[in-house]
Amino acid sequence: MEVKKNNTKKEIVKKLLNKDLKTDDENELIEMLIDEPLAIDVDKYEDEFITFKDKLADKITEIAGSWNFIITFIAFLLLWMLFNGLTNNSIDPYPFILLNLVLSCIAALQAPIIMMSQNREAKKDSLRSKNDYRTDLKSELILEVLHDQMNEIAKNQKKILKILENQGYFDEDDK
Repeated sequence: MEVKKNNTKKEIVKKLLNKDLKTDDENELIEMLIDEPLAIDVDKYEDEFITFKDKLADKITEIAGSWNFIITFIAFLLLWMLFNGLTNNSIDPYPFILLNLVLSCIAALQAPIIMMSQNREAKKDSLRSKNDYRTDLKSELILEVLHDQMNEIAKNQKKILKILENQGYFDEDDK
């Protein structure tokens, strides 16, 4: 059963490092894993590949999702309705068909732009999740190695105590 565990560790280390490693020595693989940083800054990584269109979609989403936009837009709608509802020479008399057309066009354009921005955020979240998983797996492997080493130290310490006891360096009362 121990052989399968070691093979699994080797496979996991090779997958985490994303390299085709020639060594089969588990300790060497673990040392490589310890020395190799796995965590990445997702925001910095994503910023390397962001296009102008992505930046524009993010900016529009940021503006359209703010209270300033909502308040300004409500004020615009109220002014439009007051101006066109109270004057006789209005360009869009009540029932405000032109206003409905403008609002429909804005909604038709705004929705896909917001979706583009949300899709980018979802990709970032997925990358963060993968990054967290790799980091957790690395930590788990390292902790397992440390646990095994601590068990080995405890076994060796018991052997040393037994040898010292057999050679008469201390008796049962000294424990």
